[in-house]
Parts: sequence; C-alpha cells; structure tokens
Amino acid sequence: MTKKRENSIEISKTEFRKIGYELIDTISDYFEIIDEKPVTTGESPTELQKALGNSTLPKTGSPAEKLVSSASKLLFDHSLFNGHPKFFGFITSSAAPIGVLADLLASSINANVGGQILSPMATEIEKQTIQWLAEFIGVPANYGGILVSGGNMANFTAFLAARTAKAPVTIKEDGLSNLSKQLIVYCSRTTHTWIDKAAVLFGHGAKSVRWIPTDASNKMNIHILEQTIKDDVKNGCQPFMVVGTAGDVSTGVIDDLDAIAAVCQAHDLWFHIDGAYGVPAAVIPELKELFKGLKEADSIALDPHKWLYSPLEAGCTLVKNSKHLIDTYSSHPEYYNFSLTEEGGSQNYFEYGLQNSRSFRALKVWLALQQIGSNGYVKLIREDIELSKYFYELAEKNRELEAVTQNLSIATFRYIPENFGPTEEQKETYLNTLNERLLDELQKGGEMFLSNAIVRKQYCMRTCIVNFRTTKKDIEESIDIIVKEGRKMHLKLSQTETI
Repeated sequence: MTKKRENSIEISKTEFRKIGYELIDTISDYFEIIDEKPVTTGESPTELQKALGNSTLPKTGSPAEKLVSSASKLLFDHSLFNGHPKFFGFITSSAAPIGVLADLLASSINANVGGQILSPMATEIEKQTIQWLAEFIGVPANYGGILVSGGNMANFTAFLAARTAKAPVTIKEDGLSNLSKQLIVYCSRTTHTWIDKAAVLFGHGAKSVRWIPTDASNKMNIHILEQTIKDDVKNGCQPFMVVGTAGDVSTGVIDDLDAIAAVCQAHDLWFHIDGAYGVPAAVIPELKELFKGLKEADSIALDPHKWLYSPLEAGCTLVKNSKHLIDTYSSHPEYYNFSLTEEGGSQNYFEYGLQNSRSFRALKVWLALQQIGSNGYVKLIREDIELSKYFYELAEKNRELEAVTQNLSIATFRYIPENFGPTEEQKETYLNTLNERLLDELQKGGEMFLSNAIVRKQYCMRTCIVNFRTTKKDIEESIDIIVKEGRKMHLKLSQTETI
C-alpha cells in the first residue's frame, strides 16, 4: 500500500464516519424539535460576538470532532431558523431535508461546474435540472439556462443577455459611452431593487430605468408603458427591455404578462419576467390564467430556494434561446482547453453566466424535484396559498387587525387598536409608527417572524408562507401573538407619542 502524505487536513475514515454520524444525529434532532425552539434569539451583534469569542487566528490546529461539535452548538443556539413553522419573513423557504444531504454529497465530489471536463455528471444533472424547471413552470423544455446564487444574479444574467441581444453589435468593443442612443429599460414601480443595481453596476445609470406606475390592482399600467416607450423613441432613446413581475415581493401581485408580451413584440423589445418568487405557482392548474404570457418571455428568473424549498443558494435564469447567453458570456483565452466536440453535446457553463468556477448547486434542486414530484409541489404550493388566505381571513375577522391585501402566498395587514379615533392624518401617522415598532418587537421576540410592506403609503406587516412545516394552528397562534404584542406596543407608544 502506498504511504499517504501526512498532514493535518486529512480525517481518517473511522473519525470522519464518527463525526458525520454525530452531526447527522444533531441535525435530525433539530428537525424533530424545530417547532419547539424560538424562531430567533434576537441577540445583538455584541451578544453574538461574546458567544463566538474574540480569539486570534490559531497557529496550531484543533481536533475536527471538537470543532464540528462547537460550531453546531454555536449555530443551533444563536441562529434565526427560517425552517421554523412560524417563520413568514421576506421570501426564504424552509429547506427540504433532502437538499441538506445533497449539499453534503455535492461538497464531497466538489465538482467545478464551469467546464464539462471538470464536472461530467454534474453538468448533465444541471442540464436536466434546467429542463425540468422549464417544464415545471409550463414553458417548452428546450429553454436553456443556468443555475446561479439567487434572484439578483438570475435577473442580472438576463439583463446582460438582453443588452447583448438588443444593443448595437459595437457595444462589446466600444462600450456604452460610444452608443449614439441611451438604452432604456422599463419596469413597474413594484419591481425588486435588483433593477436599480443592474442599471448602476452595468454602466447604464439609474436614469435609464423607467418606473411605470401601477393600476388600481397594483399591476404595471400597460397604457402608460406603451406611451412611455413611444415618448422615449421620439426623444432619441433606444428602449431594449421590459421587466414584468410574476409575484412582486411586497404583495405577490402578478403583472399582466400577456399584455406586456404584446407590447414587447410590437416594439421589438426583450421581455424578461422576474418570477424569482411567484413563478412556481404557475404549476397550479387554477392559476394558469394569471401566468398567461409566460411562454412569450425571452428570459425568466426563478429561485428554487424560494418556493421550491431548496436550501440556499439556488437561483435560476431560463432563456428561450441559449445562444443569447453564449453571445454574452462566452470567452476563450488561450489557457482554456475545454473542447465541445464530444458526442452527445457537451456544455461548458462558464459560457452561460458570470462565473467560471461554479459550485454544484443543481444537485439539491434535482433531488428535490424527484423526491417531491410535480404533483407533490402542486399540493405544497396550493397549501401555502390556502394558509395565506387563512391568515388574511383571520385578520379580517379580528377587531384589532385590518386585512389589506392577499395574493399568492403573501398577506398584508395592520394592527389597529380598538376604539381608535383621532383625525385621519394623525391616525395614519401614528398607525405607521405603531406597526413599524410592533414589527421590530415581533422580529426580536422569537415567537414568530414576519416582515413589512408599504401599501398605499400604509406601513403594513407582511407574511409570506413558503414553508412546508406551517399549519393552520401556527396561523391561529400567530394572530394571537400579533394582537397581544400590538396591545403592549400601543400602551407603550400612547404614553409617549402624540395621537
């Protein structure tokens, strides 16, 4: 037997198995009792730093078993648990346990899914995952795409592909500054902040974004969109892209995708859909009409780590024509030796996006899609939507809550004290303060976790249910918690605030 190189990195088979079994036991116990734990400890950074300790970088190593045990205790004692059944904040789902195992397996193989030669099976799994995701949301399975870290990167990837496809061909060599016309992108006022980032980071500037007002149903106003495009053309600008939203982050509203598609076709514009949160709901038969126009999109962003219950990180960009990604991202320096001549159609993902070195994100998504199946996802997503409606209904029935909106699995509402009767202007100012302070308290308290939305200038509390552990009982208990804490906060504020 060849003598192995001695080093402090290797862990023997016996020790690795022992540490691994202990860690899996700890994680299994956590899954079993997660509903009994607080959602979060609400500790301050100072308290967390004290728990972590402020030792300097060690010069000598420590035993792996001790380190893994210590890290487990730190994380299980001092974390926010988005897998808790009463976690309703932002849009972070509870992670499917099979995804946890998948990440361990993926890290063990450590495939670099940038080049086919470096990740032969991992590349094929990612290709199949992309195909399945397209099929899942109801677009043709021949859509291409790439897995990325999350919604920002999925949308950025599509933004740059749109620019390459619609801008003058000289842009790659001469850059934006030499274009004779300013490139303009259009989106509704409810679009996620990624569009601002893209415009600034990719050299267009914030003034290149046209924020189109919404109509009474909070959808992009199609008439204003079309008129704005015509005005920009008349003023010497070059429109190149329209972003439709399939489930906005604040209220879950879906834009009129079919109408936006028609505008894009009429003006030869790239049609992108930000469906990072909401587009998985297209799998629900009774919601198909809401997603009409989806198949017309040139690109779609979706996040498996949102409503497909994948562990972080897992975002995805789908494109109708993969060539647009290759035109945008492909580069072949002399030190690259990645042949594409193998039988069966090899694929190098470094040509599809911003990263060269890429982790094996696809495995956790691929395994979950098989374990749950499309029918299983229909059941889970439909239940999440029904639970959100139940939250809204209970808020509507409660004398101290005002139900505001409900779309997909997002509900918004406000706490309003009983017999509250100042003037309208005073009332709104106070209620905004009250609900903001109440939200802060609820987020720190650990009994439940939710976030906020501004709806018609009103500060609202917001629940987004993308959680396979949540039950009706969790919703009922959460309503009671909100009212209980709302009364406390109103009593506290009414003694210091002018009402």
